[in-house]
Amino acid sequence: MSVSVPPPHRVAVLALDGVIPFELGIPSRIFGCAVAEDGSALYDVRVCTLDGGPVRTADGYAIVAEHGAEELAWADTVVVPPTHELRTLAEEGSLGAVLAEALGRVRPGTRVVSICTGAYALAAAGLLDGRRATTHWWEAAHFQSLFPEVLLDEDVLFVDDDDVLTSAGAAAGVDLCLHLVRKDHGSATANKVARSCVVPPWRDGGQAQYIERPVPEPTATTTAPTRAWALERLDRPLTLNELAGHARMSVRTFTRRFRDEAGTTPGQWLTAQRVELAKTLLETSDLTVDHIADRTGFGSGNSLRQHMRSLVGISPAAYRRAFHRTADTTLTASGHAAAGVTRAPDREFAR
Repeated sequence: MSVSVPPPHRVAVLALDGVIPFELGIPSRIFGCAVAEDGSALYDVRVCTLDGGPVRTADGYAIVAEHGAEELAWADTVVVPPTHELRTLAEEGSLGAVLAEALGRVRPGTRVVSICTGAYALAAAGLLDGRRATTHWWEAAHFQSLFPEVLLDEDVLFVDDDDVLTSAGAAAGVDLCLHLVRKDHGSATANKVARSCVVPPWRDGGQAQYIERPVPEPTATTTAPTRAWALERLDRPLTLNELAGHARMSVRTFTRRFRDEAGTTPGQWLTAQRVELAKTLLETSDLTVDHIADRTGFGSGNSLRQHMRSLVGISPAAYRRAFHRTADTTLTASGHAAAGVTRAPDREFAR
C-alpha cells in the first residue's frame, strides 16, 4: 500500500523594485534545502514581481522573475524582503495602488512573513496592527512613528506572532526562515538545512539585535569557552558562581560580559539551551518527560512543562506528538544529540 506524500508547502517571495539581493535570496536558499526523508522537496518557492517583469535591485543590477503577483493567491506563505525604493511607503506609510492590489490577492489564513524593512509593507497593509513585530533597529524609531498601532520590539532577531512573522535585518532573515522550517518540520530537518547552508542552526528570536556594541579586543577575555563548557553539562544544576568561576571572572564582570556577547543573561541562556535540548530529545527519542527533564537539568517534569509552555507555547507531550520521529542520532553521555543538536551559536559566529 503506497503512502501518499503531501504536496510541498507553497512559498511566494515578492521582489519589489529596489529589492536587496541578499535578503531576496534567503527564502529560496533555506526553504529550497528542506527535503523529506525520501528526498522530495518540502517547499515550492517561487519569486514573483508585481507585474511579472524585471525589477532593479539595490545593488545596481536587475533581476528577472518567472512569476507575477498572481502567485500571492497561490501561496501558503508570502515573504516580503526589504527594498529601498518605496518612497510613498517609507514617507507616508501607505502602500500605493499597485502594491495594495497585489497584497489584496493574499488568501485569508496565508502565513505572511517580512524580512528587515519588508515590515513596512505589512504594517501599511494593516497586518501588524495590535501585533508584536520587529524590523531593522536602524529604522525602528521611524517605523514606530509611521505605524504607532504596531507593538514594535526593536531588540529581537525575529517575532513569531502566529500567522504573521517579522525579522530584523539581513542575517536575521536566515534565523526566521530556519525557525519556520523547524516549526513546520521539526529541529532535525532545520538542522540539516542549516548544515547544508553552513549557518548556525538556531538563534533564539528573542536574542538581542547587535546594536552599536563595540567588538571586544582580540586579547579580551570572552565567555565563549564557558558557554561551550556549559553546553556539555546541561544536565547539571549550573550556578552563576560556577559559570563565573570557570570563566575566571567575578560574577559581576561575567554577567556583564555574557550579556554583551550573547544578548541575554546567563540564566535565560541556560534555560533556552535546556529547552532546545529537550525539544531534540522529544523528537528523536522515546524517553519519558521526567527522564528528559533529568537529562536537561530541569529536575522535574513539571519544571520542563512550565518552561516549554513559556518558551515554545506548548507542552512536551504536544510537541512530541507534532514532531516525534525515529531517532537517527546518537546521544552523548550528557544527553546531546551527537549529530545536529540545536544550540544557540556563540555571538562570534554571527558577526
